[in-house]
Amino acid sequence: MVNTVSFKKKQYTNGDAPSHRNGKSKWSFLFSLTDLKSIKQNKAGMGWSYLVFCLKDDIVLPALHFHQGDSKLLIDSLEKYVVLCESPQDKRTLLVNCQNKSLSQSFENLLDEPAYGLIQKIKKDPYTATMVGFSKVTNYIFDSLRGSDSSTHQRPPSEMADFLSDAIPGLKINQQEEPGFEVITKIDLGERPVVQRREPVSLEEWTKNIDSEGRILNVDNMKQMIFRGGLCHALRKQAWKFLLGYFPWDSTKEERAQLQKRKTDEYFRMKLQWKSVSEEQEKRNSRLRDYRSLIEKDVNRTDRTNKFYEGQDNPGLILLHDILMTYCMYDFDLGYVQGMSDLLSPLLYVMENEVDAFWCFASYMDQMHQNFEEQMQGMKTQLIQLSTLLRLLDSGFCSYLESQDSGYLYFCFRWLLIRFKREFSFLDILRLWEVMWTELPCKNFHLLLCCAILESEKQQIMEKHYGFNEILKHINELSMKIDVEDVLCKAEAISLQMVKCKELPQAVCEILGLQESEVTTPDSDIAEDENVGMTSCPTTAFQSNCLPVHAASGARDDNPTQISVPPNVTRLAPA
Repeated sequence: MVNTVSFKKKQYTNGDAPSHRNGKSKWSFLFSLTDLKSIKQNKAGMGWSYLVFCLKDDIVLPALHFHQGDSKLLIDSLEKYVVLCESPQDKRTLLVNCQNKSLSQSFENLLDEPAYGLIQKIKKDPYTATMVGFSKVTNYIFDSLRGSDSSTHQRPPSEMADFLSDAIPGLKINQQEEPGFEVITKIDLGERPVVQRREPVSLEEWTKNIDSEGRILNVDNMKQMIFRGGLCHALRKQAWKFLLGYFPWDSTKEERAQLQKRKTDEYFRMKLQWKSVSEEQEKRNSRLRDYRSLIEKDVNRTDRTNKFYEGQDNPGLILLHDILMTYCMYDFDLGYVQGMSDLLSPLLYVMENEVDAFWCFASYMDQMHQNFEEQMQGMKTQLIQLSTLLRLLDSGFCSYLESQDSGYLYFCFRWLLIRFKREFSFLDILRLWEVMWTELPCKNFHLLLCCAILESEKQQIMEKHYGFNEILKHINELSMKIDVEDVLCKAEAISLQMVKCKELPQAVCEILGLQESEVTTPDSDIAEDENVGMTSCPTTAFQSNCLPVHAASGARDDNPTQISVPPNVTRLAPA
């Protein structure tokens, strides 16, 4: 039996603990039908169907979930081997009475003739054949049992290679690494509000919020203004240093000048370290040599559409190289990983100063560090979290993606790795990043941006019945065609919609940085009680009792209409 829902590892005492041969069995469990005691079915109306197997030594295995229904088909198949009868005490529990005759029957007599190839594979290596043939419960186990043509399910190796060529090799999501699992049944999120963006924060508005010593006044309000409309370009050089944490929000002008002086000295000391390495020394330092080679390759691929980086010997490209080499001295353990130059180039363009660009980049890397770590745990976590959010918003779309082998959302890898840098135009990415740096309206807002983009593309993907290759091609071709204001509108609207829902699953609350709710899984008897304990979400960082009405088209309104929000309506809070 193959289970693709994440679960906690358990000890098995019946001698059939899962074998981890070839790394293909991490999501499976094995047991002999002679050890099967009972099968518990889901309660009617409790989300998608599931089955829970209980063995004779009272071991309860993780639930098998059928996102598209029809768990009865598996029951029908099992009845070819065992006799199942309804428990007198609980109609949802099927008691097992094994029949040796059924168990000894050959596969040839139980399956249709077209499945002969699968039978031979099972005979030679039953475990591997099971893992390959029944890779997903949600793809209907009976597809193989009914004898569907296996050739239609085999994808050329080049397909996956074409898509993951830019990804770091070896990235695999093992949901078993997540602690347990949670079933998110269909929840009514309510009506999605309409939101409206404002004009960018002007130089005049910024100046009005600075006191005589240079401190920023009313920081929360300033962040809200930046979140709502971004910054005019003339302000970015100054404001980004605060948003990225290079300058403390409560610092005076004098304190910032002293900080810059110290940071300038520190930067050039680090730069001198790699500048003073001779060619002979570098030949003996393979890591530094590899870093330099990767940096030079990436710098040469920098987006030249911006005049700041035009020309092969452009000073901007030279500074990119020097800053990245210096960062290798600053964080030698991480060093340089492909993609970092994408995060630096907009910063250098805005700062127009080598030292300030470096320290802003170092601050940004503090946020993005986990994306570039060797084990890629940060990327795995984000993809799992994105899948959780998308399933809550549209379980039907998730099921469709799973049916096309796209359920892991690998096509969002580049979006997450370098924060949409290659999906939007150079100027649009400046707007998008400064909005995200406000850390409003919730934790992991970038995941809601992903949801907003995918939601916009759902209709075309499903109506045209896109398969694995078509989905990848379509998502990749969205690059430079996405309206940044429209996406920001939709993502904020999604956040407000979730905030008003008082029954958000615990996993979603944790992802968005909300108060935890007491939600349990359907294979727990507690979860099936009529009254499951839920906690409402906390208040948001938006201090006003009015929320600006917002147009999803991204249109601007200098005097947005205000809708009154009752005090009992909960809101998102920053982590």
